[in-house]
Amino acid sequence: MSVNLQKGQKVDLTKGNAGLKTVIVGLGWDEAPRGFSLFGKREDIDCDASALLISTATGKLSGAMDVVYFGNLQHRGGAVRHMGDNLTGAGDGDDEQIIVELTKLGNEYNKIIFCVNIYQAMQRKQHFGMIQNAFIRIVDADTGRELCKYNLSENYDGRTAMIFGEMYLYNGEWKFGAVGEGTNDNGIGELAARYQ
Repeated sequence: MSVNLQKGQKVDLTKGNAGLKTVIVGLGWDEAPRGFSLFGKREDIDCDASALLISTATGKLSGAMDVVYFGNLQHRGGAVRHMGDNLTGAGDGDDEQIIVELTKLGNEYNKIIFCVNIYQAMQRKQHFGMIQNAFIRIVDADTGRELCKYNLSENYDGRTAMIFGEMYLYNGEWKFGAVGEGTNDNGIGELAARYQ
């Protein structure tokens, strides 16, 4: 049975799920309805999911090689893979997915931060107040069973990027924490710089 999380809550992913090897991190969102525009068709809001792999040794992001996103779909070790860019967020279910093979992470990384930023948010004058139904969920890739889900329900007006949640290793068990922190970072580069 899936656990529905609130902001700040944590859940143990591997305890009670013996043999959990690979998870699918599903991220989703919808564009909020917009009114009529006198200036023609508005641009779609293009949200981009990313995973930041944090080094066990330093507690920081080592560099661009440890950022998995639409421009770098697979981590160099193959443990984390982005399944491709969704340019509109249209449709039901996950808009973007990131696969994490826990057994391939080894001891080099002990945390993965999952974020979403709006592509060219500043230039397009777009923000997360224009997004609704945002969520992150963790699914056991082998069984298809959803382990937990966090629906982001706060007002994120004016925020151009979001830290949805994080997976981290604690006492030998992988856990997930619901973060839900909005930022004003302009693109994945600024988001990643927070952790360097």
